[in-house]
This record gives sequence, C-alpha cells and structure tokens, in this order.
Amino acid sequence: MTEEAGPTWDPKRPRWQQIADVIRARIADGTYPPDTMVSESAIMQEFGVVKMTARKAVAALRTEGLLVTTPGMGSFVTEAPDKSE
Repeated sequence: MTEEAGPTWDPKRPRWQQIADVIRARIADGTYPPDTMVSESAIMQEFGVVKMTARKAVAALRTEGLLVTTPGMGSFVTEAPDKSE
C-alpha cells in the first residue's frame, strides 16, 4: 500500500490549531497573498481532516483578523496591516 506523506501531527495539540499554524505561516511568508481564497474543502483534502476541523481552523484565523468570510463566497486572506504606523 502506497501512502502519501502527510503532516506529522503533534498529539498534544488539536489538529485545527496545527492547521491554523500552517496557514498563518503561509500568509506571513506570502504563499497566500491578500485576497487568496482559503477553502474548507481544500483544507480537508490537503490535511486529511473532517469538515469541523477545517472549519475550526478557518474560524480561528478569522478571529485573528487574517481571514474574512463573505457568506456565499468563501474565506479570503485579508490585506496585511500597515506596519509603518
């Protein structure tokens, strides 16, 4: 049986937090620039998790102000805050 190399999960932390960490890092390093859609279904597929886990990760990032969700459209990376202020 051939398995794809998936993420290595820390058993001491919820998976949704670990997924949020990965997405947060991708936003910070520019992999996900502003206005990039971050879909729950893509998270489910990439990380091999159920919808509730993906939803919790998105909700955490939304609470931090890194994502904005528009009903009927999806969740998108927000504009980076101006660091010169």
